[in-house]
Parts: sequence; C-alpha cells; structure tokens
Amino acid sequence: MRRWFNLSLNILMPLFAVGIGAALLLLDPPLLQTLRQAVFDQYQRVHPRIYQTAPVRIIDIDEESLAKIGQWPWPRSRIAELVERLRQAEVAAVGFDVLFAEPDRTSPKAMLNIWSLPSAAQRSVAMLPDHDDLLAAALAPGGVVLGLSLERQGEGLPLPAQKYRYVSMGGSALPFVHAFTRAVPSLPLLSKAAAGNGVLTFVPDNDGVVRRVPLLLRLGDSLVPSLVSEVLRVGQGAQNYMLRTSESPGVGLTELKIGQFSIPTTSAGEAWVHYTGPVKERTIPAWKILAGEIPAAELQGKLLLVGTSAQGLMDLRFSPLGGVMPGVEAHAQMLEQVLTDSYLYRPAWANAIEALTIVVGGLAMGTLALVTGALVSAVVTLLVIGGVIWGGWVAFMDHRLLLDPVTPALGIFIAFLLSSVMHHLSTERRQRFVREAFSRYVSPNLVSYIVGHPDQLELGGKRQECSFIFTDLAGFTSLMEKIDPAEVVALLNGYLDEMISTAFSFNGTLERIIGDAVVIMFSAPVQQPDHRQRALSCAIAMQRFASRYSEELRAKGFAFGQTRIGVHSGSVIVGNFGGSHMFDYRALGDTINTASRLESVNKHLGTRMCVSENTLSGCTGVVVRPVGRLVLKGKTEPLMVFQPIHNGLEIPGAPLEDPEYAAAYALLTQDPVAARTAFEQLAKERPDDPLVNLHLQRLQDNQIGDLIVMTEK
Repeated sequence: MRRWFNLSLNILMPLFAVGIGAALLLLDPPLLQTLRQAVFDQYQRVHPRIYQTAPVRIIDIDEESLAKIGQWPWPRSRIAELVERLRQAEVAAVGFDVLFAEPDRTSPKAMLNIWSLPSAAQRSVAMLPDHDDLLAAALAPGGVVLGLSLERQGEGLPLPAQKYRYVSMGGSALPFVHAFTRAVPSLPLLSKAAAGNGVLTFVPDNDGVVRRVPLLLRLGDSLVPSLVSEVLRVGQGAQNYMLRTSESPGVGLTELKIGQFSIPTTSAGEAWVHYTGPVKERTIPAWKILAGEIPAAELQGKLLLVGTSAQGLMDLRFSPLGGVMPGVEAHAQMLEQVLTDSYLYRPAWANAIEALTIVVGGLAMGTLALVTGALVSAVVTLLVIGGVIWGGWVAFMDHRLLLDPVTPALGIFIAFLLSSVMHHLSTERRQRFVREAFSRYVSPNLVSYIVGHPDQLELGGKRQECSFIFTDLAGFTSLMEKIDPAEVVALLNGYLDEMISTAFSFNGTLERIIGDAVVIMFSAPVQQPDHRQRALSCAIAMQRFASRYSEELRAKGFAFGQTRIGVHSGSVIVGNFGGSHMFDYRALGDTINTASRLESVNKHLGTRMCVSENTLSGCTGVVVRPVGRLVLKGKTEPLMVFQPIHNGLEIPGAPLEDPEYAAAYALLTQDPVAARTAFEQLAKERPDDPLVNLHLQRLQDNQIGDLIVMTEK
C-alpha cells in the first residue's frame, strides 16, 4: 500500500503542479500581471515601433505657446480662431484632448460681472458675441471632435445626441467593455455643434502605465466611442461602428471596424499601443498655427489632435518606454498604428496557447524531474523556460503578438520544483531505507561515513592507530547439540543483537561476525582520539550484558556459556580490500591477531577478559590487576596483560590495583618462596580466583617470575 501510495503521489504531482499553473493563469493575480506587463514593456524598450510617416499630428499647447499667447485656459474665441485656421487648411478632422465643460469665463457677458463700466459701455459690451457661441459657430461646419470624461462615481450630465450607429456582429459588447456611471461632456452648445464627441478617459494598468487605449467604453447601458474612434470616424465621414464579438463564451470584442479600418481589440474594446520614441515630426506648437507659420499643405488631409505637453496642465501619463508622456500622444500613436496597419496583438487565443504550454511543458518537466537526476532535469527545465521566453520574443518581433511568457514559465518551473521536491523526498526515503537495510549488514558509522565521503569508496588503505575487541561464546557448539536449532538461533540472535548494539552505542565499527563471535574496531573509519578508552569501556559493558544474559538463560534451564573478551590497541592498515566487484572494509595487521590471541588465552587463564598494556595506557577509571607478561602462541615478544576486576564494572576513583593480589604478584620476581606462601594464603581466601590459582600452580611447578609462554592459542 505504501509503494502504491508513493507511486500514485509521483504520478499526481505533475498534474497538481500543472493545476497550480492553470489556476495562476485563470486567477491572474496582481503580482503576475505586474511581471507580465514588465516583460511587455521590456519588449517595447528593446524594440520600439519604427516611426512611419502618417497623416497624424499633435497641435501642442506647449510651454512656448503658453508663453507667447497667454496662460491656459485660452478664450474660446482663440480656440475658435484655431479651428478656423485648421479648417482653412482642409484637414481631415480635428480632435480636442481638452474638456470644455464650463462656460468661458472670459466671455464679454461674464466679464460684465467683474468690470465696473458706465451704462453705455455695458450695453456695448453686452452686444459683443459670446465666446462659446463663437466656438460653436466654428464647430458647426463639421470635422471637429470634442472630448468628454467618464467617471465611476456619481451622476453626470446626459450625453449629446449620437451622430453614429452601432452595427454588431455577434453578441453584445456591453458586458465586456469598461463601465462608468458618470459623464462630464463639453457644454451642450458645443457638443451639439461638434461633428463628434469622444471619451478622453484612459484605463491604465495597476502601475499607472498606459499600454492600451480604449476604443469603446460603457456609460450605463450605452456604448460610447473614444476620442481616437471619433476622430477616425469623422475623418473618413463614416456613420457606423461595426462591432465583432467572439462566439466563444467569455471572450467579448475581437474587432472594431471604423470606415475602411478594422482594428483588433481586446475583449474590453481596447487596442494595444506599440509606442515609438519621441518624434519631432509628430508635433506642431499651437502658437505656430495661430501665427500662420505652418503652410496649409503640411496640414491638408491630416488627422489633428489638440492637446498639451505643458507640465502645469497635468495631462501627463506613464509610458511603457519609461518616463512620462502627454496624454494626447497615446491617442496620436494609436491613430498612427491604425493608419499604418502596425498593430500590436494580444489575440483571443493567447490564453489557450499559454494554458497548453503550461500543461505540456509542466507535465513534461514534472515527469522528467521525477525520473532523472536533479542536474539533468534542471538543465532541461531551464532550456524549456528559455525556449518559452524566446518564443514570446520571436512572436513580438516577427508577428507583433503579445504572448505571455511569464505565466507558462512560472507554471513549468512550479511543476519542476514540486516534482523535484517529490523526487528528492522519494530518493531520501529510498536512501534511508537502503541505509537502514545496509546498516543491518554493515556498521552504521561505516555507512554514514561512506555516504558522507563517497570519494573514500576505493581500494586501498592507510596506517593508523586503532583498538579492537574480540569476543567468543564458550560452550556454544555443545549447546547446539542439546537443544532445537531454532531455539539456539533465537538465543544467539538476542545475544548478538545486544552485543552489537552495545558496540554501536560507543561508536564502534562492526568489523565482522564469525558465528557467535564478534570483532569490534575503534578509530576507523572516523578517527577517535579516545579509542582506547572507548574500547575498554565498551568491552566492560559487553561483558556486563553477557554475564547477565547467561545467568538469565541458565535460570531458565539453558546451559548458555560465558563470554571471553580480548582487547588490544596498535597500528594497523585500515581500508577497502577486495576487487573491482566487492569491497571489504577491514583492518589488517598484527594488532588484530594479538587481540584475537588475548581473547583465546582467557580459556587457558580461567579469566573472561584480557586487556593489553597498550590499550590500558590510554584509559582511566578502570580497576585492573596484572595477569603477567604473556608470550602468545606464535609470538616471541612478551606482552603485559591485565584483567579488569569487580565483575567487569567501571569504578571511577577506585585504586588501580587489588592490594593483596598486587603484593603477591610483586613477589613473583623478587622472592619466589615468599610469593608461593602469599598465593597459598590468597587461594585459601579466594578459592575461585583464576589468576591466584594460575600463579600458585606455576609456582608449585617451579616456574619462577611473571613471564608466561603460551603453547596453545
């Protein structure tokens, strides 16, 4: 069940990750919008639209015009003069990116409330024409579009009568375009006289950048054209707006046709603007028109937008190219795109392509991350994400398409990341299982060392100081002959399990198991400066357990023997030995043979543990007594050997020797006769003491001194 669960989880993880990517695409959180917009802006900064000469000009009420003509607002009579001069130049249409929502405060009748004039002068001034009337008269012949503003709060004035019709192909566009509740149009007198009225309102993104220009907006239950749409319609003398909506649910507008021009739109009725850098040819200062310095031929047949770049008039917008621009420039650049057929497209199928990229790429990279190594999957994922980003750039450069690389790349990365985490966890579980399983065959500290130092997994060894414990279970062969083998195996497993666990608790390395015997090594593979102390403490703990275990089994009727232990320290070669197919981590050297001999001499001495002087030299807090200088079987040099006493228990602070035994032992080399008398007395007091009986027997056989030559292993 666990394996099936893990397999199912691995299969579902890429699907889950793809689901997250699809959810991001569907929900489109603000942070994701900001990232996508930043990418689209970067496209334009690297490759802005190349300016093509188009019949579009901005009549700029710039700082110079304000300096020459006077501060804004100018009298409507001056605006009327501007309109007349442009009409005389036979322009196609004029659009005002200016709102004339209030009566002209400089009109003669308005000034009468301010000036103190004689009655005759007042009558003369009252007979002068109103400036708004002059402007309305200038607008009446046609060709001029005025601006109006839309707001989302409050109630506004009614819109002027429509001078156009909508022809819809498909469903209604009302649910999709940006909705407003309040209109602020120009004065009714002026709105009625104008050839068209267009909305000046932008709907910038959440960072304030104008990336799209609305072509249609919604006021209540009515569609309202923008300034760009009305200037384009009036400039062509068209009467209709033809709206095309998609048959696919939720898509909305796809195209707006004005006269001979078909403009691709977003579902909200906007058009993306592909900006150029600043172009001097696009702008004409307003004062030059009024001063008659611009030849009519330069204006004839053109679409003109009257707006302002003066900072004090506050009509400045953020541009995708960075910095600010006059709001009228966004309108002008949109008209240029229409006339030169150089649109930016964010097609209705873009979301479908991006979703497909998330699904295919996410599943592929998620599956790859589950079945391959981290490096391979990471490199391939980076290449795929790079391909997605490159594809977005190529779509922009070659086809002027705005395809979002951010969301698909993020979705693919999430699929890779989650699947990689799952792969890592699965690998960790497998490694942990292998490590735990391997640790049942090989010492855990050796497994940990190999995992942490894989470079050490090679043939060869190095010389170092180590300590060794050899153990053997007396009488085990005869026990197997007397009871059922299955019971013997159970008893032996319980015994070995605790012996090995004790060794591991002192960070010993299990060097080998030979039947009922174990060999424990210290200071390899990880060096341990206190390996002598560890070895002796471990041996004492092992003997303590072995004695208790034997007593418990004997009480149950099992003749379980005693454990004999030998402990020795010295220089050995430690490393991996074997061949190209199998390694055996072990130690080689005479030290190991000596430790083995110390274990075996216990049966001849009657002791349970023998510790060499070399091991004891690095130990403290252990009560021992000397056995003698032993010449082990096969050796020529004597080795001073000791026996831990007090049943093998560590007794911190106890004396280093048993005084009575130590005194008798000292006489072995000083006065053999006195030594015999001393050991005879000790034998009466300690009839079961193996070392006392050993030395007494040797003295009785006329063997003088503490040198004992072993003739058997």
